[in-house]
Amino acid sequence: MRFEPTAARLWKRLSRDERNAAAASFWKDTPAEVTGMALAALIKARHMRPQVARALPPEEQARALASVLDVGEPVASSLLVALHLGDRRSMLATFLDAAGLPHDNGLLKDDAEQGAVAEESARKGVAALRAAGHSPEQVRTYLNTLWLQDPDRWKALEGVPEPA
Repeated sequence: MRFEPTAARLWKRLSRDERNAAAASFWKDTPAEVTGMALAALIKARHMRPQVARALPPEEQARALASVLDVGEPVASSLLVALHLGDRRSMLATFLDAAGLPHDNGLLKDDAEQGAVAEESARKGVAALRAAGHSPEQVRTYLNTLWLQDPDRWKALEGVPEPA
């Protein structure tokens, strides 16, 4: 499987609906430093005054941020994680269960073995996602997001065939 090499490139590839969902989840629970970077990207792209951008209701901030394609690498990475921790959390649990990785509602447990994931485990996880009816594009986006977070741990995903 071929992955986008950066979160920013993967963000640009998402559909408008996916970017909207990611941005909506992003504003709900994001560290202050990343929120500041997101507001800076929004201010730059929309040519807004900082106080106007900060005063927007969260729904407006989300819609505006979703329309910005060049948000920067740290913000893009946080947006991709937010996408999956929002509406797609069950997808994470399905994958991790099938791969045999301990998790808490889709989040890897801190005490989970931090070594590289075996290709067979990765294949089982991908097969479970396909069986659960997730679209090939959703599966690709999720796997690419995992790989971007820790390429060494998720290297086995590179050997998994493209979702059909």
